[in-house]
Amino acid sequence: MLSKNGMRLKDVKLTTLSPQAAAQAFVAGQNDAAMTYEPYLSTVRENPGAGKILATTLDYPMVIDTVGCAPAWLKEHPKAAQALADSYFAALDLIAADPARSNEIMGAAVKQTGEQFAKSASFLRWQDRAANQKFFTEEISAFMKDATAILLEAGVIRKAPQDLAAMFDARFVK
Repeated sequence: MLSKNGMRLKDVKLTTLSPQAAAQAFVAGQNDAAMTYEPYLSTVRENPGAGKILATTLDYPMVIDTVGCAPAWLKEHPKAAQALADSYFAALDLIAADPARSNEIMGAAVKQTGEQFAKSASFLRWQDRAANQKFFTEEISAFMKDATAILLEAGVIRKAPQDLAAMFDARFVK
């Protein structure tokens, strides 16, 4: 987002806070910007005088949930990896089939009622199998190029990977 608005990381002061604390500090006026996610993003939404939400997972759906596994683990445990991916898609099926129960389960994880979680979840886009397949065949390359530039600038990586396609394994979402 900085890059798309003509800014760089050196133009901002970074502080690491938990997602909930980042939202609370922003609403309290303790920082000029914050990065967080639902349900804490709703803290900002409920306080429009504190600032404006610039982007959400509705704008960048690839960020909502990411599962990473070590290549050696994937090689040794392909059935477990497939079960992990299938479990995510089964959870999406449960959300569609029984949203009230699903919201209670997910809300409990973030200390919210099912009703509260449902309200904040209305701002999320859950990526189903088809959306994941599209992402890994059409969208990931551009995303990874942008991410590489950011990671280089931030000093998280020292050099750009030579083969971005070697960094992901999409076979488990097919």
